[in-house]
Amino acid sequence: MGRRSFGLDPAVLNDIALQVKNVTAAGTQVAIVVGGGNIFRGSEAALTGMDRATADYAGMLATIINALSLQDALERTELVVRTQSALLIHAVAEPYIRRRAIRHLEKERVVLFAAGTGNPYMTTDTAAALRAIEIDADILLMAKHEADGVYEADPNKVPGVRRFARLAYLEALNRRLEIIDSTALSLCMENSLPIHVFDIRAPGGIERAAQGEPIGTIISHQPTVLAPTP
Repeated sequence: MGRRSFGLDPAVLNDIALQVKNVTAAGTQVAIVVGGGNIFRGSEAALTGMDRATADYAGMLATIINALSLQDALERTELVVRTQSALLIHAVAEPYIRRRAIRHLEKERVVLFAAGTGNPYMTTDTAAALRAIEIDADILLMAKHEADGVYEADPNKVPGVRRFARLAYLEALNRRLEIIDSTALSLCMENSLPIHVFDIRAPGGIERAAQGEPIGTIISHQPTVLAPTP
């Protein structure tokens, strides 16, 4: 979406695609779960009276639009891409099959996971955690829009709050921090999958996070540490 209020920004898609190309060129296998909030948010539609399950399925379709758009941008960088959907939509995407996804990664293809988990009431955060665990990923890189990490409280509402450099799973759950879905957090904690939260708009953010640079916040079993005050 970039700076737009709705839809897709081609410049952002191209930037993400180039960063992913550089990450794969360094030898890292990449699978991506896409959200759909730039087009449709099921939770918000449900608040207006739409049936929640129906709204969530509409949101899943929005993630498929985003996945196809990102697939196109990635392919224009000459990457080989496969999109797998949790909802059956044979004309444009493969069905999600875990072993096939792993095989694509072994063949140095980028895999896009669309349609969340395929179930209503589940966020794309949860889908990302689930897919990462299923394919035995080393880390879950969670790129956020207008959030450069996890803070003690909402920095837009509480001035002076500090960002966590590292955050323990349990503390993140106990604080009920809204930046990540609690179901996703619990899944990652139970399976010892670290989460790296960073700002998608940060220059080279995807590459830097993939290289292990200490940008944003890393959520893991390690003790909580606040970032130095700027």
